[in-house]
Amino acid sequence: MKKLVSLLLSVLMVVSMAAGCSTTGSNPQGTPAANPSASAAAEDSYKIGIVTPTLTVSEDEFRGAQEMVEKYPDIVVHKTLPEDFATNVEGCISVVTSLADDPEMKYILFNNGMEGIVPAFQTIKEKRPDITTIVTSNDDPQLLNDYVDLAINTDWVRRGVTIPTKAYEMGARTFIHYSFPTHMASESKVQRRDMMKATCEELGMEFVEIMTPDPQTGNGKAAMLQFLREDLPRQIEKYGPNTNIFGTNCPMYDVILDEAFKQGFIVAEQCCPTPTQAYPTVLNLEITEDDLGDYDKINSMITEKAAEAGMTGKLSGWAMPSSVYVPQFQVELAVYMHDNDLTINDVLSKEFLDNFSKEHMPVAADFAMAGEGLDHYWMLILEDIYY
Repeated sequence: MKKLVSLLLSVLMVVSMAAGCSTTGSNPQGTPAANPSASAAAEDSYKIGIVTPTLTVSEDEFRGAQEMVEKYPDIVVHKTLPEDFATNVEGCISVVTSLADDPEMKYILFNNGMEGIVPAFQTIKEKRPDITTIVTSNDDPQLLNDYVDLAINTDWVRRGVTIPTKAYEMGARTFIHYSFPTHMASESKVQRRDMMKATCEELGMEFVEIMTPDPQTGNGKAAMLQFLREDLPRQIEKYGPNTNIFGTNCPMYDVILDEAFKQGFIVAEQCCPTPTQAYPTVLNLEITEDDLGDYDKINSMITEKAAEAGMTGKLSGWAMPSSVYVPQFQVELAVYMHDNDLTINDVLSKEFLDNFSKEHMPVAADFAMAGEGLDHYWMLILEDIYY
């Protein structure tokens, strides 16, 4: 009897081992099994910390982060900077580095256009080299490249090529650039203006530069807006409706878009291209608190108004503000990296970043390296929407 029991146990062990071997590397449907390390990574308890300005300082970045907290409540930790962040750099550094005190923290994200935050990430790199850092700031590109794992910024300068090119494709044969002296003291705005001018020349489009009263001196923005209200009809009478209007200042668009619906000229893109800039005011859109993050709904409202006014195809922009998009992109990328057991080196390519935006974000982005040797610093432009 003992020999018989031993024999039966031996047979059962052989059968069990054979069954186990027969399913290695595939599931019952024959598809490859999940990567064990990736599965383990997905099940690990971890946190993603994101730092933005407060709601009162920068609503877009704040809301972008809060939406990620709602989506990943057990993972995303949202902290805000002091409201005096421009003069309280030490306070900002303290907020960022405090996230590294949590042993479950695996990603620290930062989203604000301030300067001087790099020391926070130098500290994190020394204290917690296991933490991946993804940052948006206006610090020196080389410092960001050296001390953060991935820096992301909106490519405002490259728009000096993309905006006039799009305007030309929309039918513009004249491109008018409105600005004022204190704005044109900014190097990036000068670079963009020069690129716009050069692109217009290449396309055979006339470039016209007009300076308005300076809202940062004298009588404030009222004089600038009054000038635009009087000058835009004159320019359209001179150059015709196949003219694109671009202004370097956000408040300008309350007048520019209003006059566009009256005069029929082209607005290929605002200075800050978003459906929530000027359009709701000019078109009297009824946007509720619940609609604020529903860009599909807001874009549909604008498209309908454009059609009613015979302006279809003469207005364009980005389907959502980049200031909301970037913090959301940062979080989604961190989640994806963790769930798929990826290192930062796995994501540092245009192909990966472009494809990730197409597959995992509501709007696709076009990435470009910030400069030679800056392989940890990438600039993006969002996909166009035409109304």
